[in-house]
Amino acid sequence: MPKLLISVSRKTLISVIGVVMIAGTTTVVAQTVPMEPIQWDKRRLDQLDRNVRRLERAVTQRNAAGQPVLVEPDPEVIALQGRIELMDRRLQDLESTVQRVNGDLERLTFAVDEGKRDNAALSTRLRESEGRVRSMEQAAARENELNSPISSTSPTGDPARDLTAAVRLAATDPALGDRALQTVTLAWPDTPQAREAFSRLGDLRVSDGDFDNAVRAYSSALRGWPTTPWAPATTLELANALNSADRKTDACGALTEFTNRYAATASATQRTRATELGTRFACAAPRAPAARAPARRPG
Repeated sequence: MPKLLISVSRKTLISVIGVVMIAGTTTVVAQTVPMEPIQWDKRRLDQLDRNVRRLERAVTQRNAAGQPVLVEPDPEVIALQGRIELMDRRLQDLESTVQRVNGDLERLTFAVDEGKRDNAALSTRLRESEGRVRSMEQAAARENELNSPISSTSPTGDPARDLTAAVRLAATDPALGDRALQTVTLAWPDTPQAREAFSRLGDLRVSDGDFDNAVRAYSSALRGWPTTPWAPATTLELANALNSADRKTDACGALTEFTNRYAATASATQRTRATELGTRFACAAPRAPAARAPARRPG
């Protein structure tokens, strides 16, 4: 191996000696039992500095005497440097791989976020679609129920309970309540409950603006002029429905029947309303009923 002649400065010499000492220490450690690490305190550093200065003077003297110092690189140090370079390249490759993985993770995270947003939007649309389908199914079921034939079978087996249930249903769902009231009229004809059901059916027809059918319902309720508590109010509603159906003469006739049949037992509010309706309909003042001649005593 060719020898390399160099002039060694102090700093270079310190570096070389440090490398040689490290290499030598490594060789010794590899061959012997591991030693405890050196504690580099101020005293040891000063001693190392003195030794380096002593070696520097020796090298300088040999260079001055024409005996240059020859420094040969340690094969182990060269091998160590090669391994360090290899590890450095691998570290760079690893850093590149990590950067690439980080980029992939960022793209994957963005894709996952996009997927979550899409899933949320699809879930919302699905719930809305399910809601619309349920609404359509409920509407179709209700339409079928409303268009099916009216049942003539009592749901409870008692006319009073049937009427109470129908009135309660009509207060919350007029369409179904209408059918329930009709069931009362079919299941229990010629009963007080059927007459009252007809009266309430008339009220529902007036609410819908169907005055002709309201007149029919009220007339069925008042057939025979019953003396039930609801009869006076129903008679006034009949008069109002007749007038709305452009049957003024019949409306005034209904008011006359109210005066003759129910005025004596009607409330003050009902009598006041009868007067107001007669004025609004421009009806002739009703004649007072003729006084009956006193019965003759026999003999």
